[in-house]
Amino acid sequence: MKRLENKIALITGSANGIGKAAALKFAEEGAVVAVVDIDDKAGQEVVSEIKHKGRQAFFLKCDVSNITEVKNVVDTVANKYNALNILYNNASVYLPKEDGSITDISEVTWEKVIGINLKSVFCFCKYALPLIIKSGGGSIINTASSAGVIGIPNCDAYTAAKGATIALTRSMAVEFGPQNIRVNCISPAAIKTPMLAQSNPKGDNFDEERFLGLRTPLRRYGKPEEIANLAVFLASDESSYLNGAILVADGGITINGDLSKLS
Repeated sequence: MKRLENKIALITGSANGIGKAAALKFAEEGAVVAVVDIDDKAGQEVVSEIKHKGRQAFFLKCDVSNITEVKNVVDTVANKYNALNILYNNASVYLPKEDGSITDISEVTWEKVIGINLKSVFCFCKYALPLIIKSGGGSIINTASSAGVIGIPNCDAYTAAKGATIALTRSMAVEFGPQNIRVNCISPAAIKTPMLAQSNPKGDNFDEERFLGLRTPLRRYGKPEEIANLAVFLASDESSYLNGAILVADGGITINGDLSKLS
């Protein structure tokens, strides 16, 4: 039996990157996957790929920062299946040319980053939790970042959203644990996705090999599939006693010291 057999899963930001890898992996493990994203074309392609493999999925277009659209998405899932077992709040945005020091960020940028990275978690949990409770409980997985656990300069809106996601994860884990709902969080860093390409410094002065050697004990970037595997674990009964956990998946970046002297 597959690890997520007969489970209904909703994954936000699942048209690309980590979310896409998770949608494919969840479906492979037997879940019916609601692929939720604002990118219509890419989202439909993910659904087609899942169906081509004989698995079940459907696409729902949504601006995850718009509470009305979020409610409509959850209502659609409820009307279609009358159940929801897994909510993976994966949608995130990083705006390197707009985010920065708190003294320089515009209000528009602040609200956009907070809206997609944090408000979306509020919106989906607000409307999905009653359905998950009705379904007998389940798993909520939130996405933070290394920026939520260590200080990273010049991306203060992103950092604020990810730190708040971690705090909210812990609060919900305590509040909804008695109703058989586990709430956990993945904090990735240096995962090889389009977002990573946006966050890396540009220009001839960026030495990628030196960065990997000094910052990453594993000396490589992570793969979206590695985070997807972790998400499957958190969604499945294999993690049945894990609640309120913040799993940092970064190859050791956030705990490293000076690696310059290591071979």
